[in-house]
Amino acid sequence: MTTPNRSAEYDLIVLGGGAVGENIADRAVQGGLTAVIVEGELVGGECSYWACMPSKALLRSSQALRAARQVPGAAQAITGELDVDAVLARRDSFASNWSDAGQVGWLESAGIALVRGQGRLSGTKEVTVTAKDGSSTVLTARHAVSIATGSDALLPDIDGLIDARPWTSREATSTKTVPESLAIIGGGVVATEMATIFASFGTAVTLISRSGLLSGMEQFAGDLVAKSLREQGVTILTDTKTTRVQRNENGVVLETGDGTTISSQEVLVATGRTPRTTDIGLEAIGLKPGTWIETDDTLRVSGFDWLYAAGDVTNRALLTHQGKYQARAAGDVIAARAAGAEVSDAPWGTHVATADHRAVPQVTFTDPEIASVGLTADAARKAGYDIRVIDYQIGHVAGASVRADGYTGTARMVVDEKRKVVLGVTFAGPDVSELLQAATVAVVAEVPLDRLWHAVPAYPTVSEIWLRLLETYGRPST
Repeated sequence: MTTPNRSAEYDLIVLGGGAVGENIADRAVQGGLTAVIVEGELVGGECSYWACMPSKALLRSSQALRAARQVPGAAQAITGELDVDAVLARRDSFASNWSDAGQVGWLESAGIALVRGQGRLSGTKEVTVTAKDGSSTVLTARHAVSIATGSDALLPDIDGLIDARPWTSREATSTKTVPESLAIIGGGVVATEMATIFASFGTAVTLISRSGLLSGMEQFAGDLVAKSLREQGVTILTDTKTTRVQRNENGVVLETGDGTTISSQEVLVATGRTPRTTDIGLEAIGLKPGTWIETDDTLRVSGFDWLYAAGDVTNRALLTHQGKYQARAAGDVIAARAAGAEVSDAPWGTHVATADHRAVPQVTFTDPEIASVGLTADAARKAGYDIRVIDYQIGHVAGASVRADGYTGTARMVVDEKRKVVLGVTFAGPDVSELLQAATVAVVAEVPLDRLWHAVPAYPTVSEIWLRLLETYGRPST
């Protein structure tokens, strides 16, 4: 790879070399621009080394084991328990043993330059990069700078928490040893997935949530996950506030709002994210460090014609796939504007991230899995839609009964009664993540229900849930 000079000029400078930054740069280069990525850690970012990939690798082994135990014949063949060391070794391979050599090689093959170090905005279309040895490189952009620095785990203001050296998702997904006991503060996706992982390892897990579990989703989703976690031996304390954390020679002690104390070997904080914008030079262009960055739907930062942002830093949808979706729009529109080409910025156009607002798909890889897209029933009502909610037990579908004995799960379809289209879908059950793309297409394309009747699901598959939801709703024309 060509080593940039102490000063260099590119069409596009991207701050952050994670999945989002890579996609912005790649789309811009495909559009005829030159691009450089500035990265201070590992190229590939959070998802590759500390989030999506290692966490799903950790979850998969126990998921496969539980699935096999639900099928007679396979269940009798299982004579052992989970091999934790083998699971951790597989996780290491998915994280490339925390080496970014492969990702760096991809940048080179894609024609994207790389400067390693801490990048800071130092003026209009200018970024100064400080390397680990203290040397600096000044980069100038002919057309645009894009911020894709991601987010960090949020550490809430709990007495003693920082001094207790808590785990975040990074430490949890990269651990080389498994604690005997683990307290988890939080009730969202990360908290429930980490509880699932460590319970499968034999760790005594206590999950402490200020509200319920998965509170932004349909209530039945959180209820099913809570029931399953308890069956796996997890102690769940909902509507409970953690007021103090203290580390001692034996581990950590947590105190809750009612005075209860909980002792564990480690404590994991999973209470949300904060933007990684504290030290990227925002103050040099009049923006406030440490804040989320507001953009329009073409991912251009409000008040600037040369500055863009995508991914977690925008607080639009803190999911890797949505960040990459934003990145494709941003890279394409930067190239289009640089070339003076027409910009397609109407809703659902080529250069906008419209889906961020009402068509975001998400999977929580707990047991059962939770897969959802679009609006929940509550969100749809609050948005002013006249809706009808259709629920169906997935276990009543023939394909589900073939897949596993005692298959338990629920599907919900939220229908806009005025337009007769699907606003949102939630599935809770084993392997329902594979049902999600069909739901996403239905929501994004606003497929009329009377046309969905003609999308015939194969028998016997779990996808037959679509037929049952539509039958329960009834033909719109009758």
